[in-house]
Amino acid sequence: MPRSRYRAVVDTLAADIRTGRLTAGSRLPTHRELAAREGLAVVTASRVYAELAAMGLVSGETGRGTFVRETALPLTHGIDQQTVAADVIDLTFSIPSLSEQADLLRDALRDLAATGDLAALLRYQPHAGRPKERAVVARHLQTRGVTVDPQQVLIVNGAQHGLSVAVLALLQPGDVVAVDALSYPGFTVLAHAHHLELAPLPAADDGPDLDAFERLCTTRPVRAIYTMPTMHNPLGWITPEDSRRRLADIARTHDVLVIEDAAYAFLAEDAPPPLAAILPESTVYVSGLSKSVATGLRFGFLSAPAHFVEPLERAIRATTWNTPAVVTAIATSWLEDGTVTRLEAAKRLDAQRRNATARQILGERDIVGHPSSYFLWLPLPDDVRADRVADALLREKISVATAEPYATTKDSPHALRLALGSVDTEVLAHALRRIAEVVDDHTFR
Repeated sequence: MPRSRYRAVVDTLAADIRTGRLTAGSRLPTHRELAAREGLAVVTASRVYAELAAMGLVSGETGRGTFVRETALPLTHGIDQQTVAADVIDLTFSIPSLSEQADLLRDALRDLAATGDLAALLRYQPHAGRPKERAVVARHLQTRGVTVDPQQVLIVNGAQHGLSVAVLALLQPGDVVAVDALSYPGFTVLAHAHHLELAPLPAADDGPDLDAFERLCTTRPVRAIYTMPTMHNPLGWITPEDSRRRLADIARTHDVLVIEDAAYAFLAEDAPPPLAAILPESTVYVSGLSKSVATGLRFGFLSAPAHFVEPLERAIRATTWNTPAVVTAIATSWLEDGTVTRLEAAKRLDAQRRNATARQILGERDIVGHPSSYFLWLPLPDDVRADRVADALLREKISVATAEPYATTKDSPHALRLALGSVDTEVLAHALRRIAEVVDDHTFR
């Protein structure tokens, strides 16, 4: 078939969607119906829909068909913070902050200015951090259940940079990486950039389906698993110890690298031992202070087996050379004097209060999440489309994330992720009430 005909069908459908002649949520003809209507081969009709999907205009759902997307929403559905205007209530990002934090920073800068060798902070630093700073982080990790030598600690520019360093140092393009079917979008973007093959694992009640993980490892050359056993984002689960030990056994048997993301682990009290304690010989533990202290404090850390340290240091050198010395000095000072511990305790209480408010307002809905988490997962009723709910809320200047950025599967469920820590409590309560009303409006249409 001449390309001009194929292009004409794509352009016509795209124009109909953009002008509103085909409205958001409309079900499009099946591939066979489109082929018959337009005089195309079925494979060409499939290419038409694939191109429209790549343009962000349609989405295909297994067993349901192809639907027109809500084009008023950004493709990231709120995950790209730059798309959230200043007058919009932002429930897409968790940015927990306490009122005293600005004063803490002011005091820290004053104390730093009074120290002796400020000039040392203006020079290049060791790639993984200075020995004293690595020792401070190692002591902090002990409070999280991770006991490592300071030489196995590497300081990075936030947990996201830590994930990037781990991928760059330890994985190769084409490697198969097991992930949860719903997972942190930052790792998904990173995996695509490095051409990793993501293998989604379905969810069990409080962690990944380990039977599915074991089957995957016996049938595919799985190189790594990316996992969040403590305060999973977005589902909030805390995987029990027996499941962690089974996951570790599977990883050990099949020589699978474990990348353990603990960015939100501080919110969980009395959590089971981290995977880094159960499988220390092949686990890279990644965390930071963005959530427990402040997002602008780009300070993170890795702990890793000794044989991984050298390639990880090379990856730090290749990306940022070293963490900014001023940030590192402030962060390690707060780790050492107990400031981080105090902030984490205060934020756990804050998260619990906000979570309780959300559950009270959202009522009997099928909420998924941990009562100490700064976010909740809200599955939507059957036949309610998440993009339409998110668009209706955005028109009321409330921004929420849909499941799409979190889904590592071809199809994403219709659900909303609600971040609870970005606005004051009165504004949060107002936004949650409107979310409940808008969901109900779309349910009973």
